[in-house]
Amino acid sequence: MDEQDELHLAMFPWLAFGHMIPFLELAKQIAQRGHKISFISTPRNIKRLPPIPSNLTSRIKLVSLPLPHVENLPDNAEATTDLPYDKIPYLKKAFDRLHESLFHFLQSSSPDWIIFDFAPYWLPEIATTLGISGVFFSILSAWTTTFFGPSFSARLNGDDARTEPQHFTVPPKWVTFPSKVAFRIHEAKRFLDHIEVNSSGVTDGFRAGSVLASCDVIAIRSCLELEADFLRIMEDLHGKPVIPIGLLPPSAHQFSEGGVDGEWVTISEWLD
Repeated sequence: MDEQDELHLAMFPWLAFGHMIPFLELAKQIAQRGHKISFISTPRNIKRLPPIPSNLTSRIKLVSLPLPHVENLPDNAEATTDLPYDKIPYLKKAFDRLHESLFHFLQSSSPDWIIFDFAPYWLPEIATTLGISGVFFSILSAWTTTFFGPSFSARLNGDDARTEPQHFTVPPKWVTFPSKVAFRIHEAKRFLDHIEVNSSGVTDGFRAGSVLASCDVIAIRSCLELEADFLRIMEDLHGKPVIPIGLLPPSAHQFSEGGVDGEWVTISEWLD
């Protein structure tokens, strides 16, 4: 690849290994095509990532941003695996305080694109300010992301009539072909918990809705052979390109709560 064709992409996953590992696998695929990656996380998480293949070390830079301290977040807790479930909102609060250091890194490094997760609702505004194109990378399947609808925030604005757990145990109205896609009742109840304000001060629904609404492109861990119909619905719902990037290789470090051979990550892992 000519140097003029080389792109610099920053990647900023949520602080959970079920997110960081798929992001790292995507980084490897992009680097193999001759592009440069800045993979951004916190120091302890960077140290716990699997090693970068030797042929890609010159193209993948691991960037450590110290995690700010917040009250009620235990020392050395930098990923969801370090915490009980009820402490995770404090990790999100600390994550949000990376806002300033991430801005300065992006300003000084000037990547062409930034690929981000569901959590940094404030990041698309930074990218716009700095003239960086933004990609929301969903580690979920297309059917799961489609099930959420036009945006998580639509539910808060009254544009989505699903308000009770049982409403989520049937396919949504925008799935116009025969489908069995739906939550079980206990999954629906947990999903609704995520649109309530938590100790981070921001609902998970607002986080995800903001990045979906503000990104330039949606990349998703899927493929046309499995989910062509759902991928088309996603493009219609969000009005922007949706790029399936494949299932990505499974990893021994990957956490999975369901699916076949650990390929799929459920909503609870995505939001937590």
